[in-house]
Amino acid sequence: MGKNINNADEIVDNVPKSNASRFLSAFNNIDYAIKTRYNFNRSMGFSEAVRKAVAFNYVIRKYEDDLIGYGRLRNAIVHDNNDFIIAEPHDDVVEKIEKIEKILTTPPRALDVVARRDVLSVEAHESMREVICTIASSGYSNLPVFRKNEIIGIANGQKIIDAFGKYLLSGGKSDTFLDSVKIEDMLSKIENSDYYAFANRDITVEEALDMFHRNSKLLAILVTQNGGAKEKPLGIMTAADVMKMNKILENY
Repeated sequence: MGKNINNADEIVDNVPKSNASRFLSAFNNIDYAIKTRYNFNRSMGFSEAVRKAVAFNYVIRKYEDDLIGYGRLRNAIVHDNNDFIIAEPHDDVVEKIEKIEKILTTPPRALDVVARRDVLSVEAHESMREVICTIASSGYSNLPVFRKNEIIGIANGQKIIDAFGKYLLSGGKSDTFLDSVKIEDMLSKIENSDYYAFANRDITVEEALDMFHRNSKLLAILVTQNGGAKEKPLGIMTAADVMKMNKILENY
């Protein structure tokens, strides 16, 4: 005797959706996500919303041409504004728009998939010798520097080498640099702090990529509870993680 299905919704759920229905569902979700996230007028055309969102979103920027094309396709497969379907998109088109929908509507958190959780740090009063030894023994080239309970910068291996070289070229002695110069002394000579940034624990992979894309000098993003310098680091991402982030989104 066959299984009795009493719930009408269960029957509907078991009916395979057409490619057109899947496409329109993904398209509408993307349209809604873009306009609500960036507070665009709901009456704004899809293509206009995509072009405006390119300035804020790495994924939309990456798939801009595809999304603009999907806007035209949407108009080609439905009649008027009643979503009356007159054509069916190909499987590969449906799969791609659903992939973009997933990335935009349920993006992976960077802290879950890419940020390194074991954040090693150094203290502001440590000598350059101590910091260099920590970098060498750990294999990490970007270490947060704490003064009391506040992060004041990043001890970056390349910046330390540059500072060491300039010190020697100015006639300084290597032992003096290593033992008398503190990491906070070196950081105080860096003109700006745009080589590192803070983000809260909910930063997504897409948002992290966008931060690196917008600032070519950015070496590291420190993830804290609320994105503050006086909070304990929960994770760290560096420019070396950009390729990994791209692969995560590609395979998401």
